[in-house]
Amino acid sequence: MAKAISLLSGGLDSILATRLLQDQEIEILAICFQTPFFGFQKAEKAAAQLKVPLRIIDISEEHIQLVRNPRYGYGRNMNPCIDCHILMLKRAGYLLERENFDFICTGEVMGQRPMSQNKQTLQMVARNSGHEGLILRPLSAKLLSETLPEKEGKVDRRRLLDIRGRSRKSQFELAKRYGIDDFPEPAGGCLLTDPAFSRRLRDILTHQGQVQIRDVELLKVGRHFRLDESTKVIIGRRKDENERLLELAQEGDMIIKVMDYPGPIALIPRGSPKPSIEIAASLCARYSDAPNNIPVVLLLEKGRGEERLELPACSQETCQSLII
Repeated sequence: MAKAISLLSGGLDSILATRLLQDQEIEILAICFQTPFFGFQKAEKAAAQLKVPLRIIDISEEHIQLVRNPRYGYGRNMNPCIDCHILMLKRAGYLLERENFDFICTGEVMGQRPMSQNKQTLQMVARNSGHEGLILRPLSAKLLSETLPEKEGKVDRRRLLDIRGRSRKSQFELAKRYGIDDFPEPAGGCLLTDPAFSRRLRDILTHQGQVQIRDVELLKVGRHFRLDESTKVIIGRRKDENERLLELAQEGDMIIKVMDYPGPIALIPRGSPKPSIEIAASLCARYSDAPNNIPVVLLLEKGRGEERLELPACSQETCQSLII
């Protein structure tokens, strides 16, 4: 029996690609990748539905460095899809060699994404992964060069498909035939495709040397303001975001709270000089329930130290000029 590694994101295409191989009684190990920009929850659900084992591989550190400087550039936002696919296939290839699998399967569809899934790019990605000839894309296989497992008879090419383009009609029909009716919408799986998140990420890549996983997690929370070249402040919008900011706070960060009025938590990663702290405090006051026309008392906490600062909320115009 042939053995394949299936890159299972949990989206419909990867589910169907895996299911097509199951039809040929190929033994499947599903793998998915975890980074701060996308997770594995959809893949877990899909693997359970397909009744295949799932292995989760954390590539966070490597992926953050890739996002900073992708060889093949970005998509519409901060999504380096080509470089990301190469990285994933390389990591799958390590597993293929170590555990003696026959080939790698992906759910890619030719022409579905103009930049990263045209015929030339799919071939280039396979070549740069180091495993050209061992990467099978069942949904579009008949439109692509014959792979080694097809030539060796481990996969019946006649039972693979020739889907192309952005229409998902063929996939929906195939899902109906298989009785698959529980799958996520095609968009929204990767934060790097989100314009607002990409603006925040671009800002820290521009102003910050080393970017850690914690820095990326902070991008998912609250309102973000750039105060100067080395200082930003994040202000929670709801109770859950205030709690998340406190969870993510580290030694050296400054936390600002409004005294005497309900209000948000403000976090300055790694602290800041006093002029920027005053701006951050006035922003925090602006988003509290305190009156905007009188000075309010704010508590500043850094490590074990505390101090109080009294000042009025900043103007709405200042908020708009600083927000990222």
